[in-house]
Amino acid sequence: MSDTHAQTVAFVRDTMLPPEDPPSSQTGAVKWMRENLFSGWVSAVLTILSILAILWIAYELLPWLANSVWNANSLSECRAILDGASGACWAVIRVNWLQLIFGFYPPELYWRPILSFLLLLIAIAPVLFPSVPRQLLWFSAVFPFIGVWLLWGGSIWGPVTVLVGLAALGVFIMRASEPLGTVPAGILAVVLVLVLFFDPLGWVGISASPFPIAQNVAASLGAAIPAELESVPSREFGGFMISVVIGVAGIALSLPLGILFALGRQSNMPLIKWISVTFIEFIRGVPLITLLFTASLLLNYFLPPGTNFDLILRVIIMVTLFATAYMAEVIRGGLAALPRGQYEAADALGLDYWKAQRLIIMPQALKISIPGIVNTFIGLFKDTTLVVFIGILDPIGRASAIRATSDWQGIYWELFIFIGAVFWVFCFSMSRYSMHLERRLKTDHR
Repeated sequence: MSDTHAQTVAFVRDTMLPPEDPPSSQTGAVKWMRENLFSGWVSAVLTILSILAILWIAYELLPWLANSVWNANSLSECRAILDGASGACWAVIRVNWLQLIFGFYPPELYWRPILSFLLLLIAIAPVLFPSVPRQLLWFSAVFPFIGVWLLWGGSIWGPVTVLVGLAALGVFIMRASEPLGTVPAGILAVVLVLVLFFDPLGWVGISASPFPIAQNVAASLGAAIPAELESVPSREFGGFMISVVIGVAGIALSLPLGILFALGRQSNMPLIKWISVTFIEFIRGVPLITLLFTASLLLNYFLPPGTNFDLILRVIIMVTLFATAYMAEVIRGGLAALPRGQYEAADALGLDYWKAQRLIIMPQALKISIPGIVNTFIGLFKDTTLVVFIGILDPIGRASAIRATSDWQGIYWELFIFIGAVFWVFCFSMSRYSMHLERRLKTDHR
C-alpha cells in the first residue's frame, strides 16, 4: 500500500449546505409568462395584442362604470344626473328588480317562490354532495310536488294524490317485474297511469267515466279536508323565476329519460330500438323554437276535446323532450366508450340486464359522460330564453317590456348586462361543479 493511501483519513459530511435559489427565470411568474404568454413569436404577438385590447376596453368601460347612477326613477333623471357625462344607469335594475325576478307574480305572495327556491337548494344538496345525509333523498323525491303546490297554489290534495299514486306504481312495477317480466310490467304500468291520471274513455267519446281516479280522489279529499293556497295562474309567472322553473324541470326529467332512450337505442328488441332511434333523430333535426311554437299553438289540436294543458306545462314537456334527445346521444357515447370486458364481467357474475346496467355499466358510462351531460344542462338552461317568442315573459321578455315603458325607453346595456351576469353565475356554477365531480370520480390511477 502506498504512503498516500496509508495516510488517507475517511471523511463523512455531517451537515448539508443550504440549497441555492433557482434562477429567477425558471420559477414564479416569470417562468409562467415564458411558458404560457411568450413561448414563441406568435404567442408573444397575440399576448401583446390581447393586452392592448384589454386596456382599450378598460379605458372605455371604467369611466362608464365609475359614473354609475343608482338612484333615479327614469332614464331622463339618469341623464340629468350625469349631465352629459358617460355613465351607466343601474337605477333601472333597482326600480324593476322584483319584476325581473318574479314577473307579474303577486307581491304579497313573493314568500312562496322564495321558499320554493330555498327548498330546492335543500333538495339538490344530497344529490350533489355525498357528505349530506342520505335520508334527505326522501325530501328530494317529494320536493317537486311541494314546489308545484307552493308556486301554483290550489288544494294540497292534488299533489299528494299524484305522489301517492306514483309511489304505488313504483312499488307495483318492482313487484310485478319478476313474475311478469320488465316489459309487460312497464306496459301494465302505462295503462294504470292512464286510468289514474287521465280519462281514456273520454278520448273515445264516453262521457260517463270514473276516470281519472286521482282527480276524483283529490276532489273528494279537498271537499272533506280543505287545505289550499291562493291559486296563481301561469300567465303571472315571469322573470328569472320562470327560467328556473323550466330549467330545473327540464334538467331533472331529461336525464332519466335520456338514459332510457340511450339504452333503447342499443336494445336488441327491434321495436324498442326503432322507437328510440326515430324519436332521437326527429327531435335532433327540429329546432327548439319549432317545438315551442308547437306547444303553444298546435298541441291542443292533437289532444282530446276539452283537454286544456297549462302553457308552462306544455313548454316544460317540449323542452324536456328536446333535451332528452341530446342527453340520450351523450349517454350513448359513454356506453360505447366502455370496453366489452365490462359487459362480459357482468355476464360472468350472473347479473340480469337491469342489474348489470345499474351496478356496472351505467355508473361508468355516466362518469365518462359527465362533461357532455353538464354541457347539455347548460345549453338547456340558456335555451329557456326562447320562451319569449311564445309570449312567456322570461328575463328577456321582461327587459323588453321595461324598455317599452315611457320611463325607460332607450335604455339597453344595463338590463342585458345584468341578465347575462345572472345566467353566467348559474352556468358557471354548473361548469365548476362538473369539474369537481370529475376530479372526485377520477379513480383510474388512485
